[in-house]
Amino acid sequence: MSKVYDVIIIGGGSAGLTAALYTSRNKLSTLIIEKGLIGGNINEAEKVDNYPGFPKEIGGMELTTLMNEQAALYGAEVINDDVISVKVDGNIKTVTVAQGHFTAKALIIAGGSERQKLNAPGEKEYTGKGVSYCATCDAPFFRDKRVAVVGGGNSALYEALHIARFASKVSLIHRRDQFRATPVVQDKVFAEPKIECIWNSIVREVQGETFVNRLRLEDVRTGQDSYLEVDGVFVAIGLIPNTSYLKDIVPLDEKGAVIVNNMMETAVPGVFAAGDIRINSIRQVVAAAGDGAVAAVSAAAYIENLV
Repeated sequence: MSKVYDVIIIGGGSAGLTAALYTSRNKLSTLIIEKGLIGGNINEAEKVDNYPGFPKEIGGMELTTLMNEQAALYGAEVINDDVISVKVDGNIKTVTVAQGHFTAKALIIAGGSERQKLNAPGEKEYTGKGVSYCATCDAPFFRDKRVAVVGGGNSALYEALHIARFASKVSLIHRRDQFRATPVVQDKVFAEPKIECIWNSIVREVQGETFVNRLRLEDVRTGQDSYLEVDGVFVAIGLIPNTSYLKDIVPLDEKGAVIVNNMMETAVPGVFAAGDIRINSIRQVVAAAGDGAVAAVSAAAYIENLV
């Protein structure tokens, strides 16, 4: 592509969309590259009740749709494609996607994270046949069914609460004896009669015939196996940063997160990172939006100093 953008943003979640709002509003030509649905993981949240300004809650997809509309008002462009590679050559950053090459003066990496897998036998085979990673997407298919949710953080507990609206019973499986979720979310789970908690246990195998019908669990204290009869299992055990294409471009920590300072600057001049993909992210939509604003301001300052 012949055009050189001021800023390319990889990722169209809340971090990327906020960054695009700030850069495009600052009259910097801006391109967002998003491989999936614009909005990112927050689209899966049926309701968001902790984003400032929405005391009556707002749907995750509705929130990011509004963000996208706002960025577009100022001229931000969006393409849907998967990033293959990134190259930094002095002041020019080149992003290669399936449909070609795009160049810019500054690059903001806001590609978010992917859901972590159990890596248990049967998980891959039964994905889409009882194994799911998105309660908002698939919970209605389990009406009056027995369902397990694996995880102990906010995401897992919110998944369990959502599924409980449909399922007859929800077994919340956690490898420790207490959850990592915030107290207010835990209170909601403990108050839901359809949810039972299975502590100190991990999923060793997903079993079934045409569809999932049971899980083999291991008690981490005793090593003993047990079996749980279920019709489906939702996995919510964490996220892995989408940084496989960045290993030789910017420094990453041991988990693959991009290392940045408090201005969202990486060690490479003109390359910034924001949101769940960066080190020490708290993985909250409001924090990701804040990161995007900081990265955009830093990118603008970088570009100004190029002139």
